[in-house]
Amino acid sequence: MKNAIIALAVFFAGAFSAQAQLNIESGAKIEFEKEVHDFGNLTQGGDATTEFKFTNTGNEPLIISNSQGSCGCTVPSWPREPIAPGASNVIKVKYDSQRLGPINKSVTITSNGINSPSTVIRIKGNITPPPANAAPVKEASPMAPKSN
Repeated sequence: MKNAIIALAVFFAGAFSAQAQLNIESGAKIEFEKEVHDFGNLTQGGDATTEFKFTNTGNEPLIISNSQGSCGCTVPSWPREPIAPGASNVIKVKYDSQRLGPINKSVTITSNGINSPSTVIRIKGNITPPPANAAPVKEASPMAPKSN
């Protein structure tokens, strides 16, 4: 009888432990392909836009509730609809490349991801001035005589 009670106690303890682990692992999970994008050297006024691809590796829909740049020069856009389990999408980040100098900015993503409810992605690089204007290229006038 004593052995039966001990066996039942061990069985129920194991069952509750397994159920607790299942509950902990249940939910949306956000996984990024990369968390840092390096633009390298960009010319002032050039395209400073990138995408951060992510996948919902969880078993419930992923909802991104907010995406906030560290300053007004870093503007993220994110999907407003839920991302199904196994599906991927992107967060686009645009930096104001009119500002000269080094870039080291962050974007904080807020979601219902159980593995990372607040995720920080980063952009870095350097904005350089455009090259000094070279002499303009003279185009032939349509009225000018052609040389043979």
